[in-house]
Amino acid sequence: MTKLYFVAGEMSGDTHGAAVMEAIRDRDGGGVEFAGVGGSRMAGVAGQLQIRDWLEDAAVLGLWEVLKKYGYFRREFERVLDEVREWEPDGVVLIDYPGFNLRLAKALQELRSTTKIIYYISPQVWAWNRGRIGKMARMLDLMICIFPFEKALYESSDLRTEFAGHPMVDELGPQRGRFDREGGLVGLFPGSRRREVDQHFGVLLDAAKRLRRERPDTRFVAAAANDAVAGEMERQLADSALKDSDFQVVTGRTHELMERVEVAAIASGTATLEAAFFGLPYCLVYRVAWPTWAVGKLLVRVDYLGMANLLAGREIVREFIHSRRTNE
Repeated sequence: MTKLYFVAGEMSGDTHGAAVMEAIRDRDGGGVEFAGVGGSRMAGVAGQLQIRDWLEDAAVLGLWEVLKKYGYFRREFERVLDEVREWEPDGVVLIDYPGFNLRLAKALQELRSTTKIIYYISPQVWAWNRGRIGKMARMLDLMICIFPFEKALYESSDLRTEFAGHPMVDELGPQRGRFDREGGLVGLFPGSRRREVDQHFGVLLDAAKRLRRERPDTRFVAAAANDAVAGEMERQLADSALKDSDFQVVTGRTHELMERVEVAAIASGTATLEAAFFGLPYCLVYRVAWPTWAVGKLLVRVDYLGMANLLAGREIVREFIHSRRTNE
């Protein structure tokens, strides 16, 4: 029996991890056992007892936010290491989530065990610290990347690398073309996590007020990832005096809305690439705590934040980043 331990710390990683597990199980039948930390989708494939669902606490955004929960992450780091030592898997599959997973890879490599360390969905070190690629090559046994330009970057450091393509193509392909766009309908996508909603939704509501003053017939729909997030969005909406029949909060139908709305404002993250896949015209918004923003400006070495712009090599999607959020 082959044993694989998975680590995913965000909703997107949980989705991709579950898809990988299903693909492995389809190929190898019952010859693989899974364990690890992730979310409900991975637990649905591997079993609730095999996957600990930690996303509510683990999925935080920004350096300052992580520092505030340092004690929690330190305890979880040691707990995951202990689980790997005890279970002795044949491989550990790290999915994105670089702040945690790169440190975990280093600690696992120092154990000198026979467990293979596999990284799926490359951390974007090419944006903020290319010098880490050589260090990663010494820690990892295999990198599986989803963008074609990443393969050459890692292979230049003698890290075995496979380009798998973006999982979005398989996940979203069957959904495209189901709905027509509705004129005058504007989509607001503040993020999938409560903390992202806290950072972005108020700003998006302010923009909606200005747009409603200029175009009173404009209708709005806001996408919520789950009921808890929807409840917080409904509360903010009620406080904004915008709540009426032409402003809805919709839960669990993000991809449908990306096909229906005419234009959108979307928080930076996986959703921006999904919107590009569906051909949705949108602008990107991004707001974090000021300490995170200040450090990010010093570290980031790319011209754009949105992946669509990075892949195109020019700004095809307007980016409203932090201090620009209320000025345009």
